[in-house]
Amino acid sequence: MRSDRHGNLLTTVSDAALASYQDGIDRLLASVYGFEQCFEAAVAEDEAFALAHLALARARRATGAGGDVATPLARARELESGLSVQERGQVHCLGLLLDGDNAGAWRAVEEHVRDYPRDVLVAQTGMGVFGLIGFSGRPGREAEHLAWTTSLAPHYGDDWWFLGQHGFAQVEVGQLAPGRRNLERSLEDNPRNANSAHYQGHVLYEYGQHAASLDWLDTWLADYDHRGHLTCHLYWHVALSAIYAGDVERVRRTWLDSVAPEVAVGAPLNVLTDGVALLCRAQLAGMPLCEDGWRRMSDYAAKRFPLPGIAFADVHAALGHAMAGERERLDTLLGKRGDSLPDLLGSLCEAFAAVAEADWERAVRAFTGIMAEHERIGGSRAQRDLLEYLLAGSLLRQGYSAEASRWLQGRRPLVAAQHPIAGLAGVPAQAS
Repeated sequence: MRSDRHGNLLTTVSDAALASYQDGIDRLLASVYGFEQCFEAAVAEDEAFALAHLALARARRATGAGGDVATPLARARELESGLSVQERGQVHCLGLLLDGDNAGAWRAVEEHVRDYPRDVLVAQTGMGVFGLIGFSGRPGREAEHLAWTTSLAPHYGDDWWFLGQHGFAQVEVGQLAPGRRNLERSLEDNPRNANSAHYQGHVLYEYGQHAASLDWLDTWLADYDHRGHLTCHLYWHVALSAIYAGDVERVRRTWLDSVAPEVAVGAPLNVLTDGVALLCRAQLAGMPLCEDGWRRMSDYAAKRFPLPGIAFADVHAALGHAMAGERERLDTLLGKRGDSLPDLLGSLCEAFAAVAEADWERAVRAFTGIMAEHERIGGSRAQRDLLEYLLAGSLLRQGYSAEASRWLQGRRPLVAAQHPIAGLAGVPAQAS
């Protein structure tokens, strides 16, 4: 039998199919353009290559571009009887994930990875803030994420993909120095790894090195294929750094060219969350981007995420609807929230509605009740700073500037000296 670069045996009769499959896996792990096409090529070379069909289904779901997931998944399952035990386990784990059974998928992934820790396509499902741990809704999921990567460290050594994932897990719990070292090692081995390049932006953000972040991202993006599904999110980081730099024109240009929903290149979840977050954080900094931005984001949320399901998406959709004055959409989301962290989502809908209505006292009450557990909604610390700054901004609007500063000093001490909130000490209001 043939095997991939991680030593996993693969049932295929074609060296060409294996080469395309391996290229696709590496592109998927690096979040660079072309992995779907690689898996399609692998299937064309060997139609009976079950794991290539499975990877194709996984790739299409990852991009969120609306490609056919059901057909390649069904074909992988049809071919399952001729596979090794490990390969059948991969079909089982990823099948549950693609079917939408996240809880069942995670149980299966944990069991499978105990036996096959280097089955990278399965192990990968637990990585990152958008993975099965990141979107679990469980308290302490950042520590759980680091525990997951740490448990796998002996099996991956200096693997560039793993070093990037482990480094980011460290960064998210505040282990900035070791996290940075692992990310730099990852990029030394694969400089075009978009995931580690992105995570390097997080390190610089957490250190408050926003000018360095802008320089890093500008240089790295110059050679990035902008068809890649991280494009929108990487430019969100560019815009975030530009907000801290006070560069109003750069923020607006980035919104118009790369983040606005009509032009953004990325998974729909990123397009929604990045667009809403950029509008809000720019507005907090005194940099209104465009008159109809909130309406456009509310319309996008209503079209692409009409029903609750992913808490991180639901929170941003709620903010978009509230700020656009779409109370009916907000009430619909609230009424149908189901299992989408109903306690947190309900409080945040109330808080966002209060912000939209400039009822700052009510906003502070609603935000305060959930700030100790907003980790559960998912996303990175940089993304969830949106909530920290909205609470600080609501305090400021009531005249409580000292309280707003103390809040951020206690919650985000490393970045608190550079509050991107107009009127709060540290960042001057920007002209509109």
